[in-house]
Amino acid sequence: MNEDVQTQTPKNPSDWVRQILTEAQAKIQPNPWAMILATADKEGKPSSRTVLLKQFDEAGFVFFTNSQSRKGRHLADNPFASLTFYLPTIKKQIQVEGKVAMISPSESDDYWQTRPRESQIGAWASAQSRKIPDDEEFEERYGGFEKRFADSESIPRPAHWNGYRLVPTQIEIWMEGVHRLHRRYSYLRKNGSWCVSRLFP
Repeated sequence: MNEDVQTQTPKNPSDWVRQILTEAQAKIQPNPWAMILATADKEGKPSSRTVLLKQFDEAGFVFFTNSQSRKGRHLADNPFASLTFYLPTIKKQIQVEGKVAMISPSESDDYWQTRPRESQIGAWASAQSRKIPDDEEFEERYGGFEKRFADSESIPRPAHWNGYRLVPTQIEIWMEGVHRLHRRYSYLRKNGSWCVSRLFP
């Protein structure tokens, strides 16, 4: 490993990711927790969409979704995925690759209870990624579940709504420079440790 890279970068990329996201939040970056999640079906056909990072630590990046959605079906067939945070306010980008696994039901329950009641009803009402004829059907479904839970102090988490954790095996940090003299660092996890190297941007 290049000694200069070692001394200029954190040994653990999680520390750097946390620092960058905190910096973006302080600079009023719109939705700094928004990330592009790219998945692929069992045949390798890719798809990407924006989701929100809800939890982050050294264990990985956690997001929540409908397991019956397109991304949920992809992850059931092919658990490998990537994440991209583009943060133009601070001129940085984070890319993450790794394997995704569903978190425990108790962890999903804990986060579910923090969601606004309206969002909980919406999760029940949305048959995510399925065809819908018009707005009225979604509104009717929402109203139906609103009535169903009208007398319930708390709304249970639907079995199809779950949390997922991407455990990173590679993390790249990109920082914009003048005249395309950008800086790009790649962390690879090998035998439980992180190895960092600098790449041409």
